[in-house]
Amino acid sequence: MTTRMIVCWAALLLTVLYVQAKDSLPPLQDGRAPQNLKELWGDYDPTTEPLEVNVVREWEEDGVVVRYVTFTVGTFKGEKSTMSAFYAFPKGEKNLPAIMHIHGGGQRASLVKVQWAAWNGYAGLSVNWGGHPPLKLKKGEANTDWGALDPTQRHNRFFRVMKADGKTLDAVESPRNNNWFILTLACRRGITFLEQQPEVDPERIGVMGHSMGGKLTVDVAGIDPRVKAAVPSCGGSGSAQGVVSGMPGSGMDKELSDLFLQTIDNIAYIRELTCPILYMGPSNDFAGPMDNMYSNWKNIGSSFVRYAISPHLNHHHDEEFSVGGLLLFEQFLKNNFDLPNTPKLSANLHTTNGIPRVTLVPDASMPIEKVDIYYSVDPHVLTRFWRYAEAEMQGDAWVAECPVMSTEQPLFVYANVTYEADLSDYVREMSRKNYENKFALSSNMLRIMPEELKDAQVVATDSEPERLIDDFKHGWRDWYRLAWGTSARWVAGTRKLKDPKYRAPKGAALLLDVQSPEDNTLVFEFTINWWRPYPGKPGGRFTVVKNIKGSPEWQTIQVTEDELAPSTLKQNDQGKPEFRYTTELTLSPAGSVVENGELTEIKSDWQGPVDGQFRDLRWSGGVYPDDMETSSDHTDITDHELNKMIRQSIDDSLKE
Repeated sequence: MTTRMIVCWAALLLTVLYVQAKDSLPPLQDGRAPQNLKELWGDYDPTTEPLEVNVVREWEEDGVVVRYVTFTVGTFKGEKSTMSAFYAFPKGEKNLPAIMHIHGGGQRASLVKVQWAAWNGYAGLSVNWGGHPPLKLKKGEANTDWGALDPTQRHNRFFRVMKADGKTLDAVESPRNNNWFILTLACRRGITFLEQQPEVDPERIGVMGHSMGGKLTVDVAGIDPRVKAAVPSCGGSGSAQGVVSGMPGSGMDKELSDLFLQTIDNIAYIRELTCPILYMGPSNDFAGPMDNMYSNWKNIGSSFVRYAISPHLNHHHDEEFSVGGLLLFEQFLKNNFDLPNTPKLSANLHTTNGIPRVTLVPDASMPIEKVDIYYSVDPHVLTRFWRYAEAEMQGDAWVAECPVMSTEQPLFVYANVTYEADLSDYVREMSRKNYENKFALSSNMLRIMPEELKDAQVVATDSEPERLIDDFKHGWRDWYRLAWGTSARWVAGTRKLKDPKYRAPKGAALLLDVQSPEDNTLVFEFTINWWRPYPGKPGGRFTVVKNIKGSPEWQTIQVTEDELAPSTLKQNDQGKPEFRYTTELTLSPAGSVVENGELTEIKSDWQGPVDGQFRDLRWSGGVYPDDMETSSDHTDITDHELNKMIRQSIDDSLKE
C-alpha cells in the first residue's frame, strides 16, 4: 500500500469516526443487532441533543395561540432529521398539562387536534411523522425532512422490514432499521419539545394516537417514563399470540420473528408500560384486533387500564366511547375526574337449562344509563357479528343468557356500561360543541373454547336458522352507523348476515320493508368474501340500487343475487356471488355501481326521516342445505391472506 493510499484510508476513517461522533445513536458493536428493548434503546436520552426549534409561523384563533414549528429529531448517518408539527395552547395560560397527538397511516399533523387540546385546557402538539404537507402549509414553508433516513410509508409501507437498504440506519438486518423504532424515537423528541415549552408543566404530559398512531402511542408510553397517561386508538393491541393465533377460524396466524416480537411489536412495549392507559378500539377493527388486545394486555405493566370498545364498528368510534380518552387525561393530568372501574364479566356454564349465563358487575359509583352485553360464536376476529344478549338486573349485577347453535363453536362475550355524567363544563368536541353527557366503558372479554362448552355439558338450544334477520323493533342495535344525524348521506352496516343463525338459504332473496313519504334512492352493498375468508368462493363488494317512489304506505323492496353488480371495476370477481357468503351489508342513500362497464357514482341525499322507516329485513325463498353449517370453522384464512387483507386496508386508508 502506497503512502498516498494510507493517507486516503486514514482520512476516510477519520471522516467515519467524525460522523459517528455526531450521530444521535452509537454504531452497532461488532455488527450485532439489538435483541431486546434494553439493547435497542440502550442509554439513549431524548433530552441530550438541542431541539433547534424553528417557529415557522404563529397566529391566534379564538383565544388559542397556534404555531407551526420544526425541531431536530437527531443526526443519522451524518445528516440531520427534522420534524414539523403544530403546537397550540390557550393564550395567556401557564403550567398547562399537555397532549401529544400522533397521526395515523397516510395522514399528517392535525391542526384540529391541537386546537381541540387547547379548547379543553391543554397544550397540544401534533407531529408530522408521515411527511405529507400539513394542511394550510404555505408555499416555501419547511416540512418534515428525514435526511439520510426514511421511516415513512413511502419507504416501507407496512413497517415489518428490518433489512438494510440505503434509507436505513444499520448495514445489517436490525430493529433499528425498522420504521417503528425511528418514529418512536422521533415522538420521544416530541415529548422533549413539550416539556421545554414555558406554558407546559413537564410532569403532566399525555400521548394519544389513532391507527399507526395508536401503535406509536403504546411504544412511546412503554419506553418513556415522562408519559403520564396514554390513549391509543385502533392500534397498540400487539400481534396475535397463543390461543388467538392458534384458534381455528380466527384468521390471526402468527408469522412474526422472535426478533420482531422482542424489539418492535407492541407486545414488548406493553410489558414495560406503567402509566394509566385507556384503549379505544371497536369490536371489528382491522388494525387493532380486540382479541389480540385483550390477550396481550393481560401482561401490561400499568395498574390502571380501561377499555372503550364500540360495537360493530371498524376503525371508528361511537362518541360515548371516544370521549373516554379525554376523561382519562382529565383524571391523570388535571385531577378533574374519576373514571369508574372496569366492569367485571364472568360466565357460568353449569346451568340447569344448559345455556351459558354471563354476569356483569359494573362499578356503580356513577349513575348508569344502560348496560349492553354482546356475544358471538364466530372465531374470526375481524368479521364476526356480535349478538345482543338481553340482560336483566339482579341486585347489583346484570345477567344474560347466551344460547349457542353448536358446541363446536367458541363463545366470545364482552359488555359495555354507559354512564351518565355532566361533561358540559370542561370537555368539548373537535367541533367545539359540548359532548353528550355520557360516556361508556367496556368489560373484560370472555373467550370460551368448544372443549370447555362440551365439558360443562352446554346444550345447543339455538340450533335453528332464522329467516327474519332484523325487525328493527330495537332500533339499530345490531348495526353500526356513520354520519347519523349529521348528514343526509348516512350509512348503516351490519355483519348479521354472516352469523350462522342468519345466514342466507341457498337461492334466497333479501326483502326489506321501507316507509318513505318522499322519493328516495336506497343502496344495498354486500361485502362477499372481500378478504377471502371463504377460500375458493367468489368475492368482492357488490351493489344493488333501488329507487323508491314516495308513499305513506309500507313498501317491500326485494334484492336478488342476479342483481348484484360489482362496486368497483378493480375487484377480482370469480363466478357468481351468493348471499350466503355475505360478511357485511350496508344500507346507504349514496354509493357506487357499475353500469355498462363503467363506474358510476350515485349521489342522492336521503329525503325525510330514517329512524322508524325500516322493518323486517328477511330472507324469502331458497332452501337451507342439508349440511347447513352452524360452525364458522370454514372462515379460516392463512397468515399470508390475513396480512394481504390488512395491507389492502392500509392501502385503502392511504387513498382517503
